[in-house]
Amino acid sequence: MNSSDLERRLGYAFDDPSLLTLALTHRSAGTPNNERLEFLGDAVLGYVIGNILFSERPNDREDTLTLLRASLVRREMLADIATSLELGSALKLGASAASSGGHRRASILADALEAIIGAIHEDSGLDAARAFIQRHWRSAIDAAEMENLKDSKTRLQEWLQGRGEALPSYTVVATEGAEHQKSYEVHCHIEREAEPAVGVGRSRRAAEKAAAAAMLERLERLS
Repeated sequence: MNSSDLERRLGYAFDDPSLLTLALTHRSAGTPNNERLEFLGDAVLGYVIGNILFSERPNDREDTLTLLRASLVRREMLADIATSLELGSALKLGASAASSGGHRRASILADALEAIIGAIHEDSGLDAARAFIQRHWRSAIDAAEMENLKDSKTRLQEWLQGRGEALPSYTVVATEGAEHQKSYEVHCHIEREAEPAVGVGRSRRAAEKAAAAAMLERLERLS
């Protein structure tokens, strides 16, 4: 696939084509590679999705918004979008990653999509990156409903069990407000992470789910 074909799929034409090339260059291909753009794109994606949810769902509480955002920025979602854009065929991989099917690997595809978001941001700014995210996440945002989301505590437990690791623990560290307006702050602890993930909610369970969602976001960024 040449760059013009890919740009048509992306719905965005780069003023600086070298940014697109860099965004598609996996670290296995050497340096420079897409890791810095991936870092930027991850931050931009989280902000834009959070801003969209905040604007479009004015009646949702913080814990609900946290869970929805986590579902929309998770690795599987990014990999699915990257696959629909046929990013795999455009990736620049090292010999080992290419021979092991790296162009189909969810983690590599997701990272490349985040890098493209970072590249668009660097090429044209936040508004262009927002337009790209709106275009390719719109149907997922419209379909996102709490009852269709798998419980984040269950997903975190399955993630850890799948790697033979101990289950998470949850600690209530603060409560605020009158009984009918109480807010809970919960810390989620796992063995591999020194720092807990924090969740806030109107009930202990909601706060635990928000903390689990935050931990899942962290783990998926690091893995």
